[in-house]
Amino acid sequence: MSNQNLFAILREAFPGDLDRPAVETDEGLVYSWRDLERATAMMANLLESLDLPAESRIAVQVEKSVEAMVLYLATLRAGHVFLPLNTAYRSAEIEYFIGNAEPAVVVCSPQNHGWVSKIAFSAGTRFVFTLGDDRRGSLLERAAHMRDRHQPVVKRADDLAAILYTSGTTGRSKGAMLTHGNMASNAVMLRDYWQWQPDDVLIHALPIFHVHGLFVAIHGALINGSKMIWLARFDPKRVISRFPEATVFMGVPTLYVRMLSEPSLTREQTQHMRLFISGSAPLLIETFTEWQRRTGHTILERYGMSETVMLTSNPCGPDARFANTTERKGGTVGFPLPGVDLRVVDDAGQAVMPGEIGGIQVRGPNVFKGYWRMPEKTAEEFSPDGFFKTGDVGKVDADGYVTIVGRSKDLIISGGYNVYPAEIEGVINEMAGVAESAVVGVPHPDFGEVGVAVVIARPGASVDPEGVIAELKARLANFKIPKRCVVVAELPRNTMGKVQKNLLRDQFKDAFA
Repeated sequence: MSNQNLFAILREAFPGDLDRPAVETDEGLVYSWRDLERATAMMANLLESLDLPAESRIAVQVEKSVEAMVLYLATLRAGHVFLPLNTAYRSAEIEYFIGNAEPAVVVCSPQNHGWVSKIAFSAGTRFVFTLGDDRRGSLLERAAHMRDRHQPVVKRADDLAAILYTSGTTGRSKGAMLTHGNMASNAVMLRDYWQWQPDDVLIHALPIFHVHGLFVAIHGALINGSKMIWLARFDPKRVISRFPEATVFMGVPTLYVRMLSEPSLTREQTQHMRLFISGSAPLLIETFTEWQRRTGHTILERYGMSETVMLTSNPCGPDARFANTTERKGGTVGFPLPGVDLRVVDDAGQAVMPGEIGGIQVRGPNVFKGYWRMPEKTAEEFSPDGFFKTGDVGKVDADGYVTIVGRSKDLIISGGYNVYPAEIEGVINEMAGVAESAVVGVPHPDFGEVGVAVVIARPGASVDPEGVIAELKARLANFKIPKRCVVVAELPRNTMGKVQKNLLRDQFKDAFA
């Protein structure tokens, strides 16, 4: 059996000349492919020196750095399971994730070591290391003494490689289990479908704690042996200034909106670029058409999830399955990717006609193994014939293009991050003077969508909208905080007493117009 370890597969794609640049940072540091090979070996040897159980979870909450990417790759190389955590998460959230995943190792930013280590050791974690975005920390100090050669651990395609937590609408987060095969199959397929070229250079300006930045972008460059221009954080002027040196850019819609506000974004500045990709949130048609007008490039929009990596994509070149069309149709997320079965069904699970709206279900080698330690929830989310129920609502037109029209569970996607109203409502409803709340997503010109909290006060009590927002900021990650809070006398309800969020969305749809 050949080794299906994702790192081993990515390693095979490294160029023959390992001294070529692999990553260049915005500080001017250059890492060669040999540097990545040696650094991942040393870090994998460190993990092996800890004598961890097989497939131990390695939980990581650190700022973006090349060393953080090396830790991810080393975790794969050593045969363990990577657990990335959003850097915005606070103590209550981290306490849940560590308690649920029971990681053997936790790696955190140096400034958070005090409170993170307390949570981790209380939960039974054996090792806590620090890793800063300045190439400092106890993890690198320990790894520096390790050998720089390491044989990747042999893994099967079905072996667990990563767990990504995705908040549930009931407030309980679910850990989506992705295998080496899930991610390797997706990386190989996207390399072909997006027609990666030998001289492609990727601008990496995304966070690396979710699918888009950690898997789609990094895997895409590595499996093509392509150099990455690595930006610690997104800055529109800086990204635009690097376009003449690059060919591929991946971003969420918010990033495109912000670049469009820069006078330096011109056809001349983008003429060396080959491909602009957008995902993680809906791309407004206004952004799509304005980008075409300003740059001459048509953004390629695609669709994926934590549970599936990428599912659909507008075409990069002719797609023989769909009359060799090359059109990237604005407002759609394109075609199901090769190897992905996608269907739209009604409430009874029956396929609907082209153009009709229903629930989106998918099946393929990229679809996850299930939810961590939640067998009943896993079974519930799959159809009897093995299709995953995405929770998205959409349609497929007569030409095969998929359009997402909403979320069946009221998910808000703000700036590329998933925000679940039930979690926020639970916090608001505990506040003094609050009788009930409803959080809905409304259009926003920068973030695509943001939350509005609609609150009812208890009889005889008063609620300060700004106070609600302030208290939320103290308890939840910033990306979850509604942009507005409104106090009302009552919430709209149907005859069963259920709050009609569709009416609230309609009421506040122009709040940020």
